[in-house]
Amino acid sequence: MKRACAATVAASAAVALAAGMTSPASAKPEQRAAGAAQLGAAQAGLKGDHHITLITGDRVTVDAKGRVAGLRPAKGREHIPVQVRKLDGHTLVIPVDAARLIASGKLDQRLFDVTELNKSAERASQKAGLKVIVGYQGAATATKADVRDAGRLRQSLKTLNADAVQTPRQDTAELWKAVTDGDRSAAGIAHVWLDGVRRASLDKSVPQIGAPKAWAAGYTGKGVKIAVLDTGVDADHPDLKTQVIESKNFSTAADANDHFGHGTHVASIAAGTGAKSNGKYKGVAPDAKILNGKVLDDDGFGDDSGILAGMEWAAGQGADIVNLSLGGQDTPGIDPLEAEVNKLSTEKGILFAIAAGNEGPQSIGSPGSADAAITVGAVDGSDKLADFSSTGPRVGDGAIKPDVTAPGVDITAAAAPGSVIDKEVGENPPGYLTISGTSMATPHVAGAAAILKQEHPSWGYAELKGALTGSAKGGDYTPFEQGSGRIAVDKAIKQNVIADPVSESFGVQQWPHTDDTPVTKQVTYRNLGTTAVTLKLAVAATNPKGRPAPSGFFKLAKTSVTVPAGGSASVGLTANTKLGGTLDGAYSAYVTATGDGQSVRTAAAVVREVQSYDLTLKFINRDGSPAKYYSATVAGLSGLGADGYFTPYDASGTVKVRVPKGGYVLDAGIFVDPEDLTKGSDWIAQPKLDIAKNTSVTIDARTARPVDITVPDAGAKSAFASPSYSVTTDDSGASFGWLLDTYANFRSAHLGPQITDGSLAEQWDAHFLKGTDEQYDTATGGVVKQLATGFTKHYKASELATVKARMGAAASGKTGLLFAFGYLPDGGGGASSTSIAQPLPGTRVLHVSTIDGAQWELDFEQDGALGPDGFPVSESSYVSNDLETFKAGRTYTRTFNTAVFGPHLDDVYGVYRNGNEISGIVPLFADSAQHAGSSLFTSVNTTLYRNGTKVGSNQDPLLGQEVFKVPAANASYKLTTSVIRSVKVAAASTRIDASWTFSSKKPSGGGVAQLPVSTARFNATTGLDSRVAAGKKATIPVTVEGAAAGRNLKSLGVWVSYDYGQTWKKVNVVNGKITVTNPAKGKAISFHAKIADKKGNKSTISIYNAYYGK
Repeated sequence: MKRACAATVAASAAVALAAGMTSPASAKPEQRAAGAAQLGAAQAGLKGDHHITLITGDRVTVDAKGRVAGLRPAKGREHIPVQVRKLDGHTLVIPVDAARLIASGKLDQRLFDVTELNKSAERASQKAGLKVIVGYQGAATATKADVRDAGRLRQSLKTLNADAVQTPRQDTAELWKAVTDGDRSAAGIAHVWLDGVRRASLDKSVPQIGAPKAWAAGYTGKGVKIAVLDTGVDADHPDLKTQVIESKNFSTAADANDHFGHGTHVASIAAGTGAKSNGKYKGVAPDAKILNGKVLDDDGFGDDSGILAGMEWAAGQGADIVNLSLGGQDTPGIDPLEAEVNKLSTEKGILFAIAAGNEGPQSIGSPGSADAAITVGAVDGSDKLADFSSTGPRVGDGAIKPDVTAPGVDITAAAAPGSVIDKEVGENPPGYLTISGTSMATPHVAGAAAILKQEHPSWGYAELKGALTGSAKGGDYTPFEQGSGRIAVDKAIKQNVIADPVSESFGVQQWPHTDDTPVTKQVTYRNLGTTAVTLKLAVAATNPKGRPAPSGFFKLAKTSVTVPAGGSASVGLTANTKLGGTLDGAYSAYVTATGDGQSVRTAAAVVREVQSYDLTLKFINRDGSPAKYYSATVAGLSGLGADGYFTPYDASGTVKVRVPKGGYVLDAGIFVDPEDLTKGSDWIAQPKLDIAKNTSVTIDARTARPVDITVPDAGAKSAFASPSYSVTTDDSGASFGWLLDTYANFRSAHLGPQITDGSLAEQWDAHFLKGTDEQYDTATGGVVKQLATGFTKHYKASELATVKARMGAAASGKTGLLFAFGYLPDGGGGASSTSIAQPLPGTRVLHVSTIDGAQWELDFEQDGALGPDGFPVSESSYVSNDLETFKAGRTYTRTFNTAVFGPHLDDVYGVYRNGNEISGIVPLFADSAQHAGSSLFTSVNTTLYRNGTKVGSNQDPLLGQEVFKVPAANASYKLTTSVIRSVKVAAASTRIDASWTFSSKKPSGGGVAQLPVSTARFNATTGLDSRVAAGKKATIPVTVEGAAAGRNLKSLGVWVSYDYGQTWKKVNVVNGKITVTNPAKGKAISFHAKIADKKGNKSTISIYNAYYGK
């Protein structure tokens, strides 16, 4: 069984905002938390708010900086606690009523992984609604009908007894009701999986694996069917014209042709004829036939359900081998692709050759993680393991993967003309591409398997896999890196003896090891031939450092064995982990069996657990009874457990977890009722937990005390609360928090010793609303020796500052939200806010706390009408450029979302070159206060030219989502972009055009360089509606930003237009200002600027409908 560690970062319920209503006074506050769960915002800074609707119907907001920024619960779920966990770079938002189902393995935790769900490919896949795969137990007639009523049936997957359904976002709560019964699964539900997105895993290689010798022996794959489930196959390519016998499209693309270029390359490696190259680039099995199942779209992505349907189709078409050069992140447990691979392998005898992945160490992907698959890593032409090749062990159980390696570096094979990869890489030689990846290694194995299948038509997946692994050529690598080694088909065709299974995993031996009992497993050899074979046996073992293991660590029961014809024989292999001395970790070995012309390699591995102990946790309710509803996280801070996370749970209230020696923080919450947080919640934490022996900790809700925070205004009502704390060490760090609608009936307690080294800090946020246009935002805390057992703070007026926020809108019928996030220099690592929708344009008054060095970030959001999920659509958002410190008793004014909107550049935002890739991260619609942000747009086109020749175009509005690949040499470049947004979002700055001309070459050292581009900011003074007095003269400062700023400016020319750019009139720039006549009532003015810096770089900026007259 697979297992992984997790960390609970925050937990609580948030209250939905009913924006867009005719009576804003009836709206409820939206609550947001920032800082508790960072999603890696380096590239997300301009993406704006993304809203992700969970299967429960709750909507999670990921804000412009990539933070989990809010939660709007589905109707009736307002008080269900919600956990926010971060593990291995992934943030999970898990309502408590889903947690037990995830723990039981019935509910896929990917359904709550907002890091994955927020990726562009996943968002595109789920655009029309949430896609899930529901597996049933037996007929489950009533439950199946409920599931199909809640969503559109996309595929009926008979092999898995499952349905793939897509549910509109507004109906996900109904789907949740169909598959659950409270915090349990509904009758007849076996599994609920995310219908996730997988992607393609990107001349001497065929001789390298010995294929020509197999051909000479008469084995070319004739009569064998290889299903290539990929991006499609170009059946018109000369190398494949006679090979493709059936095609079917299971992707969202329009047809089964290969417009991406991956599937054609893969298919030709497996079974291309080499016709276009006179045989030079012939595939491994040139007489095998191809079943073209297109399961990935024209961008190289595909849904699990489409891949599953392709597998079932391939089986129905009589496929002998299935090639899957694709994959995604593996998770603990068995996902639907793994289940399908295992089931079709055992039931149909099909061998699945699957790419290991291209993510490097310890990153085996799914479905290559399936037991039955022959999982393939990549080596170069010298059999050196590729740096990118994913290695094991497998997630959770430490099993050996990959199974073999094959050539996957600089592989030349057929190109699909005009495809994405063809355009990016270029044909070399004509009709072919040279690219690398485990995707290229995998079809070498599929072709080799086809050769064996021709030789032995009766062999199934186990025999084919055994022959390929057993005959592999070993390299100087461990089984977790290479499996059995690089395939050698010339040896495999002579293989009559195989090991079954092909590898042996001995699991984990608990520390201490002085009393370890040797573990013996049987290495079983099967003789598929007609004469008995006597094999000489030997074992060679390595320790975790790659050096020889102690003598006898792995030991064979005998040194030879005779395997009868058509029979089997077993030999005991013993792992004696007592012999490892003080070196713990993964030990591996190869058992070699040779004789009578046969040679078999079998990999084995065992893990000596590092020094570890049992940690027993006992949870007690407020009434003294064992707690059933609780959450707990044990997070490693130092020692052997640093950076490890555990989330133990048992319904009895007592749970035991095995943890390595080291320093930890224990964070826990106990709930009176998991479906109603207001009935009572207790937050109990032990920030210093040293594990050096078996340890028991009691988490007793009766030790907690109340929390009470107030502001000096009786009319302000509590709307949101978020306590948090952080612990930092030299080795690691952790932060935890809650999202609450109120501190009422919420209590806290500290466990364990004090921390006196300054590494512990806490923060208590509280937010209050008064009417619809006034709020109080407070944050207090700092470094402490122990967390507060109960907390009380009554703010005084003298501890507050006032901020009057002017919020604009250049379109009617909009509502706005303004969030104030408070950060403390020595705070607990969290920040939170709340707001309530009010009509735009308008003014909002914020009272913010000033104690404990509080600094504030203001975030604005403009919302439109309700979307298909029943929540308002976020149309634009803007964020403070810097944190601000406000002084008590003073009043400040800040303005958001007013004209002139246009591009903004500084030391963060600009156009960049990273090695041989050029991309832009530019806020094209920054508001008049230069707040960076984002806006909905209707169309975009971004194009790069090199020395006058077009490099390519994309639909990235300079958000860093796409890159242009360019040669290293210096050249002249021109980057253009044009973005249009609807007048329904904003009538001002409805179109932005930008053009930048500059020279560039690969940065020295391969680093990142900001390229010399510039922009002009038109600092007009407008009303909150982005309008001005019609017909009057106005003087407008013009500021140049970027490479031409300040003394670097050579020239600046400005033109204006009153007819949307049909005609332009040049205006004089005097002392950095222009004078214009404001447009007539209801009409707009547009600006055009040409900028040159002193180094010869040129920039052109056009802003259409910059503002209007009234």
